[in-house]
Amino acid sequence: MSLEITGDKFDEVVLKSDLPVLADFYANWCGPCQQIAPILEELSDEMKNKIKIVKIDVEKNPVLANKFQVMAIPTMFIFKDGKPAKTIQGFSTKETLKKEIKDVI
Repeated sequence: MSLEITGDKFDEVVLKSDLPVLADFYANWCGPCQQIAPILEELSDEMKNKIKIVKIDVEKNPVLANKFQVMAIPTMFIFKDGKPAKTIQGFSTKETLKKEIKDVI
């Protein structure tokens, strides 16, 4: 299951993670964000020992969204060793996301 985090937990949960982390920057009013949410939940369960998936609400965390220059949502970053290794923008299928994750991990 994916975890919703706020800016004050970002360093601890994402940057200092032993596993790679997919951080999903989203908003509740965003249609594509709502479409991708169940896909991310499935991937979180299927790949729980390989990657951690977290959600970050851009409206509640504007400083974090600005830090990573999130201009459109959904925007997902895959962090590895505390650094962004890949950026994915917009809606993606489960198969595409799984391939993107496997490319990084």
